[in-house]
Formats: sequence, C-alpha cells, structure tokens
Amino acid sequence: QVQLVESGGGSVQAGGSLRLSCAASGYTVSLGSAGWFRQDPGKEREGVALIVRDGGTGYANSVKGRFTISRDNARNTLFLQMNSLKPEDAAMYYCAVDPRAFSFLRTGDFRYWGQGTQVTVSS
Repeated sequence: QVQLVESGGGSVQAGGSLRLSCAASGYTVSLGSAGWFRQDPGKEREGVALIVRDGGTGYANSVKGRFTISRDNARNTLFLQMNSLKPEDAAMYYCAVDPRAFSFLRTGDFRYWGQGTQVTVSS
C-alpha cells in the first residue's frame, strides 16, 4: 500500500521560509516522477515543482528561483524548500508520485497523493 505523508507546513510571515517533507512508504520516490502541488480555496490544484528519476527538476514560473524540490533517496523522502514566501503562496500543499516520467506537472497524471499540509503566509 502506497502512503505519502506531508509535514512541515505552518504559518510564516512574508519573506520567510518553510521546508516541507513528504515521507513515502510502499513506493520509491526516485521512481518516475514526484511533484508538489498546491490548492487555495476556490481554486484549481496547480503544479508547483517536479523532480524526475535522474534528478532533473522543473518549476512553475510563479515559484522559480524561490522554491527548490529535492529528495533523499536513503530516507525515501521528498522535500520542498520554500524561500521568500509571499501571501499568494498560501495554500494546501500536496506531494504526489507516479511511476511514469513526465515533462509537465499535471494533476491528472499522478497516481498517488498525500493528504496535504497547510501553509499560511501573513503580511
């Protein structure tokens, strides 16, 4: 059974940083694609960051230069380092994995999902 458990969310002031973690069991995070998504109330879920098997990464333009996706294969854990946070970054953040290699971060493509961790950014 595949389980993804996010942690590290919380409240931070604008300009601050958070590091989100996604611990996986029953699945290897380095297989295929792994990504972070976010969803604000009343909005569609959007892709934030992608990492593929060879370590290549991709980011939404809105977070490029501020967020970094990474993984620790030994711990089977995915991370999202979030710096210079803005109020518009506030959302529920989800990690997701899929055995296929993707070039784009699309919600409907990912098979396994975590339950999310809340990020709040105050001004």
